[in-house]
Amino acid sequence: MATKKYRFNTNTIHGGQQPDKAYGAVMPPIYQTSTYAQTTPGGHKGYEYSRSANPTRTALENSLASIEDGEFGLAFGSGLAAIDAVIKLLEPGDEVISTNDLYGGSYRIFKKIFEKFGIVFHFVGMQGTDAIRGKINSKTKLVWVETPTNPMMNIIDIKAVAELIKNKNILLAVDNTFATPYLQMPLQLGADIVMHSATKYLGGHSDTVVGALVVRDKELADRLYFIQNASGAVCGPMDSFLVLRGIKTLHVRMQRHCENGRAVAEYLKNNSKVEKVFWPGFSNHPNHSVAKEQMKDFGGMISFVPKGSNYEDAIKIVERLKVFTLAESLGGVESLAGHPASMTHASIPKLEREKIGVVDALIRLSVGIEDSEDLIADLEQAIG
Repeated sequence: MATKKYRFNTNTIHGGQQPDKAYGAVMPPIYQTSTYAQTTPGGHKGYEYSRSANPTRTALENSLASIEDGEFGLAFGSGLAAIDAVIKLLEPGDEVISTNDLYGGSYRIFKKIFEKFGIVFHFVGMQGTDAIRGKINSKTKLVWVETPTNPMMNIIDIKAVAELIKNKNILLAVDNTFATPYLQMPLQLGADIVMHSATKYLGGHSDTVVGALVVRDKELADRLYFIQNASGAVCGPMDSFLVLRGIKTLHVRMQRHCENGRAVAEYLKNNSKVEKVFWPGFSNHPNHSVAKEQMKDFGGMISFVPKGSNYEDAIKIVERLKVFTLAESLGGVESLAGHPASMTHASIPKLEREKIGVVDALIRLSVGIEDSEDLIADLEQAIG
């Protein structure tokens, strides 16, 4: 359990943290151990077995709770393991309303894993609340939101969704991976659960795979802690250490991601060889006014379609990039480019993909913290 004491930038470094009790180490040590000595059965210092709890993971979980303005943090072996824990709160016959524009791995675990256990999923556009309202019934137990969405950068009004399901015994979970708590805090806007692929911006260096959940309600936290321990999909102490170290520079990295993202988005918008650019910072972007209200800035994630919307042209562009690396994932200090249709969203059927705008020519950029002039020059030579 963590208590917020500071403003955000200070929280990333000090929130929920204290010097190590053994020797006063400023950074939490990597407790690379599976088990802990006991003086008598049950007589221990708070730790028994590292699946249940590990001091390095505890330090990370306290930090996660602090930066998201929550009370309880949970760290997992991946973002999908965190999602898995949330869905395990449900029973067969329960229904979930999810945004229809979401990470392909989220779609896959919903449809291919949990649907066969009797969980019903409805995928709807959430630019407004009408589609959500139309799917709510007595069996609805969870609304799953991504904002900005992956990869179309659609903005969902968290506060409006929270108000819609208020007092209906429906949980609101928000995937905050793209925005991070630097840009928006879903718990402050009415969400019950915040989820992260901490692999991305929280870790920030493309060197670990970790997932996270943050909540405020103790009863909900206890249910999730039980699932975390019982299912065992936890991250190890080294991964916990790396993400905790990454969080300490989250604020300065995100500031540069946002600055570079703006520069790259403006360049693409003014490029005659680019047909469409998707970035929440544009005044004509759908729900830009919502983004402006619920986000501090607009982030470093951008998607675009080259003129003519030709698949071969898109592939040639990503193959010619030199500073941007063609790779899965996002949120690292280095700039990455991806082709959603064949990479991150390949698990979504083509017809379903294209309904939400994920066409075969779409390119997604994770704009890093290099010099923006070099990033623009790289795109210039790749686009031709």
